[in-house]
Amino acid sequence: MSSLSSQQQHADQDRIASELKGNTLRVYWYVLNNTDKSIGVREVQRALKFSSPTLALYHLEKLRELGLVSKDSGEYRLVKEVKVDVLKVFVRVWRFFVPRFALYAVLFTALTSYLVTQVVRLDFYTFFGLLLGSAATVIFWVETWKTWRQRP
Repeated sequence: MSSLSSQQQHADQDRIASELKGNTLRVYWYVLNNTDKSIGVREVQRALKFSSPTLALYHLEKLRELGLVSKDSGEYRLVKEVKVDVLKVFVRVWRFFVPRFALYAVLFTALTSYLVTQVVRLDFYTFFGLLLGSAATVIFWVETWKTWRQRP
C-alpha cells in the first residue's frame, strides 16, 4: 500500500518537474519569494514584465493545477514548496532564497579570514592552510555567482 503511495508521489514530482519550466518557473519563483502575502494576476504581470495579464493568469492557473498554489478571491497563495531543476540548489534563509554555495562561501571566507588574523609565523602548514582556504573561498564564491545568474 505504501509503495503505491510512494509511486504516486514520485509520479506527481515527475509531472511537476516536467511542467515547471520557463515562464511558469519564473512565476513560481515570484510566488515563492512572496509567501507572506497573496499574489494578484496584475502584480505578477507587472513584476515579470509579461505582455498581458492573460499570460500571468495562464501560468498562475498552471501552478494551481499542479497543486502548488491555491486561489482565493482572485488572489493566489503558495500551498506547496517543491525542489525541482534549478530550485534544488537554492535554500531559504529567513525569507530569501540563496544559492547553497553561498553558505559554504561565507563559512570558508570566515575561516580563512580568522586564520589570516591568527598567523604568527608563516611555516609550511600555515601556508598550506592559507592556500587551501583561499582556493576554497574563491571557488565557492564563483559557484555562488554562477548559480545566482541561473535563478529563474
